Amino acid sequence: MDRAVEIMRDSKTIAVVGVAPDPAKPSYYVSEYLIDHGYTVYLVNPIEEGNEILGRTVYPSVASLPEPVDIVDIFRRPQFIPPVVEDAIAAGAGAVWMQLGIVNEEAAQQARDAGLEVVMDRCTKIEHARIPR
Repeated sequence: MDRAVEIMRDSKTIAVVGVAPDPAKPSYYVSEYLIDHGYTVYLVNPIEEGNEILGRTVYPSVASLPEPVDIVDIFRRPQFIPPVVEDAIAAGAGAVWMQLGIVNEEAAQQARDAGLEVVMDRCTKIEHARIPR
């Protein structure tokens, strides 16, 4: 089993950063999938702060969540990753996970230097489905 699958298997809490209220968007349906599969999912999007998506309150940042999370699952363009990684580090997250098509080597190194695990260009929904049952 590769490390991304192990991280999904061993995690309980996930912050989805960049969640959108549109059910056609990957951030929405991946969040819904993670909720349906038993994860405690916190939704983060400063533009949607205070609104509800999937029946859950949307938070402005990872640091504003009521508890530290195992994974910060990022749905943002590569150029917007560094502030999210800084937020994840400040919040005491265990890992940063950049979704399919998202790679930012400098931010990944900053996360690793702070002791976080890093996954890039992979989908939490796909990797969860690979966990042996």
